[in-house]
Amino acid sequence: MTLVARASAATRRPLTWLTVAVLAVLIVLVALPLLGLVRATLSDGAGDTWSEVLASPMSSALFWEPLGGSLVVGLGTGLLSTLLGAFLAWVVVMSDVPGRKAIAVFATIPFALPSFAIALAWESVFRNDHIGGNPGLLASLGLAVPDWLAWGPVPVVLTLAAHYYSLSFVVAAAALANVGGDLVAAAELTGASRLRVAVRIVIPAVAPAVVSGFLLAFAEGVSNFAVPALLGLPVRFQTLSTRLYGAISTGDEVRGYVLSILLVLVAAVILFAGNRITRNRSYSTITGKAARARTTRTGGWRLPLAAAAWAIVTVTAILPGIVLAVSTVLRRTNSLEGGFTLHYWTGASDPSISQGMRGILRDPIVMQALGGTVGLGVAVALGAVLIGALAAYVVRHLPGAPRAKGLIGLLSYVPFLIPGVALGAAFIAQFGAPVGPFGSLYGTFAILVLAGIAASLPFAFQTATTSFGQVSAELDEAAVLTGASSPRRFGRITVPLVSRGLANGGVLVFVTMVRDLSVVVLLVTPATPLLSMMTFRYASEGFTQQANAITLIIAVISVAATLLARRLGDRTDRSTS
Repeated sequence: MTLVARASAATRRPLTWLTVAVLAVLIVLVALPLLGLVRATLSDGAGDTWSEVLASPMSSALFWEPLGGSLVVGLGTGLLSTLLGAFLAWVVVMSDVPGRKAIAVFATIPFALPSFAIALAWESVFRNDHIGGNPGLLASLGLAVPDWLAWGPVPVVLTLAAHYYSLSFVVAAAALANVGGDLVAAAELTGASRLRVAVRIVIPAVAPAVVSGFLLAFAEGVSNFAVPALLGLPVRFQTLSTRLYGAISTGDEVRGYVLSILLVLVAAVILFAGNRITRNRSYSTITGKAARARTTRTGGWRLPLAAAAWAIVTVTAILPGIVLAVSTVLRRTNSLEGGFTLHYWTGASDPSISQGMRGILRDPIVMQALGGTVGLGVAVALGAVLIGALAAYVVRHLPGAPRAKGLIGLLSYVPFLIPGVALGAAFIAQFGAPVGPFGSLYGTFAILVLAGIAASLPFAFQTATTSFGQVSAELDEAAVLTGASSPRRFGRITVPLVSRGLANGGVLVFVTMVRDLSVVVLLVTPATPLLSMMTFRYASEGFTQQANAITLIIAVISVAATLLARRLGDRTDRSTS
């Protein structure tokens, strides 16, 4: 068959046109914003900005000090998250500690909470009078809280680690569950001690997962905006995320775009280096014979280990919610002396309380933000899952075309390397001004949805790839023999089989968007209010009760959706077992 005949035959296949459509969407959502970001920093009059940021008398304050702050936060978050997550994973999977199932549930809750929820709870307890305003509970009781504990890198790292250790826990627990009990039992039969088994078998087996958990927590820590802004900016502790937000929000867009590109490069270099560490190394522990993880008898350490595990999940998953809930009904901010009130929830306007602001449930702007937040989460979840599913289907079923499939996989993964604030800046650079016949999208709900979908693509694509991979090719081949067309096979066979897994991924995308601030912080305007942005604004302006009350609403939505996703995942596991 000639080349022309092959091309003609390919154009008659629906899968070919689906591939073109998927590539076009990915280019618009991923490639064009990044190119627009780079183009904005190379336009006329913008060339000196690079030298200004990297090598000028101002470069220390513009880039190098924020870079140091980002690395301190990223490394501290990664190390502490890995330590906590790996410990809890071992307790849940391989120990005989009581209450392991409950510990596993509570250990996943902090990631469902907004990162600023834990930061606000920290501020409610440890805030001192260093920057003025109402002190926290400890200071109101007469206890002296040092500055290093109230503000700066220490509380930033501790609160981020309390939020992101769930990532390390999930990854490490999955790896430990695959360490077959037969391997551990065989080693023990040879006379190996528990310490030797742990050092020679268990730790090497889970090393790639531990490194992956560290990299995930590091990348999230570097890109997080809300926590450094709340606990670091009051004492001028800057990270790249807060610095670029300050640049763009004050009208210095080009400088902010340069910082965005540098932030992307920092995250990409660290992730690439981490992947090189674990690449081409074999830690195989899964054999053809199924074997459950072997439980370690902890003896006299059983109760102390249980106490330590419960202390971690209590401090990170339970106490923040209690602190936030109590703080919303205190008449005086962070003080028990003024008594309790429901004014900040349901009260009418009262000039003597909170400058006459109504309770959040009576505030039409908060209700509008609630509807916008839920609507954004649903729209992003539907869009990301649809695009991710179509991309995964094309990669799995498109015959040949390795370049097209490779490009789809690359574009679907790239947003993982882009911190949320930088991605928001990229969308402003590309869609913040009219493009041809299309008007500017800045200030519209559409740009929030598009940015959210782009940020969620890596997870949606990976989830869809896993779901499609569980469907045997024999089913599709049998349908071909009956004469079923590709669209009919996809709609009648594939979709029903992968729908539960895709729904699970969609729920988790929804949770991420509802609680996320980094992606939308540069894109939200008064015309498009969101709960996360209102929380940040109220907290920055000193309206603590309102900020904490809105945070509780976000937390309830996120945790409820996370538990729903967990239930869907459990049902999926039972249906495939």
